[in-house]
Amino acid sequence: MNFMPDCARQLRLSFCLAAVTTLLGGCAGLVSKATDRMATNLGNAVLNQDDPATVRDGLPAYLLLLDGLLEGSPDNTSLLAASSRMYSSYAGSFVHDKARARRLSRKALDRAWKSVCIKPDEVCALKELAFEEFDAAAAMLGDGQIDGAYLLGSAWATYIQARRDDWVAIADIPKVDAVLQRVAEVRPGIDHGMAWVYLGVLNSLRPAAVGGEPDKGRAAFEKAVDLSGGRNLMAKTLFAEFYARLVFDQALHDRLLNEVIGADPEAPGLTLSNVLAQDRARELLAGSADYF
Repeated sequence: MNFMPDCARQLRLSFCLAAVTTLLGGCAGLVSKATDRMATNLGNAVLNQDDPATVRDGLPAYLLLLDGLLEGSPDNTSLLAASSRMYSSYAGSFVHDKARARRLSRKALDRAWKSVCIKPDEVCALKELAFEEFDAAAAMLGDGQIDGAYLLGSAWATYIQARRDDWVAIADIPKVDAVLQRVAEVRPGIDHGMAWVYLGVLNSLRPAAVGGEPDKGRAAFEKAVDLSGGRNLMAKTLFAEFYARLVFDQALHDRLLNEVIGADPEAPGLTLSNVLAQDRARELLAGSADYF
């Protein structure tokens, strides 16, 4: 009996299976890269949009799209990061219902943690540490961990901001401060100085009498304004809203808000944030006399 034809067929079949596997693997890689590019491009389009109403109405569809993509690729770090950033931005900028803001900011923080823990590193290791160890470990983060640290710190800051009356959340401020301080130290200009903005808000949530550090908050806001060359208008608006109102400095409050309102909002990567900053500045300025 001649086994050669069967052997030849088996060899051809093995070769074909190997080729198909390689092809599918390559296609999966291409699809993954295309998905990552789409998430990045959509994110940039949102940041450069000058009509907040369009973003407010359209962003939920984008969030659902990211949710759907994550159903198929739950461990895709790029998608997790994009989803965390968008949920955090949506909760912080467009959601005024406290329960919804808390729910969405929780999702943003959970996805930030998952993103940095897919391939566990020094940022992921922070999760299990008490503050003394956490602070020391955060201070040792290197440049390779800064993107993950900033993703985590910004989502965590939004999470706390949505829970300003929750002392359990407030108790984590020193940890978030430690992460963002390291980010700002290693890469001070990241995201147009927004690491400093988050630090400014966190340190201006409470008066000094109950543990806040408003002087530190002011210095952080001023650093953010300086690093962006004044183009990050949200830095000035939040400077007025959180610091100036906390210390009852109406002159500073009104000056900052008038500067924001009079500025040109268009700037790459900042347009949406700047338009939102101007809208909020008008609201704050209209209520200035009543507040002070």
